Amino acid sequence: MIVRIMGEGQVKLDDAHFTELNKLDDELLAEMESGDETGFRRTLGALLEAVRRMGTPLPDDALEPSELILPSPDATLGEVREMLGDDGLIPG
Repeated sequence: MIVRIMGEGQVKLDDAHFTELNKLDDELLAEMESGDETGFRRTLGALLEAVRRMGTPLPDDALEPSELILPSPDATLGEVREMLGDDGLIPG
């Protein structure tokens, strides 16, 4: 799967990693619902770091269709709330 982190670029991520990412996504969703800004900031950072660590960066000149778009590390709680689907940021 091709994942885009807004403002950074794209990474190719194996589907096997989505169990770990979904756990972080669930935690992020709970923190957003409770208005926990500190927890939200920490978990968003952990989610993006996990994608960077587990994924393989695509070259800057590659323009692959992104199947998943994640917010930038400095996105606000409100901006991320607007990006959410029924399953959070990561489907499944």
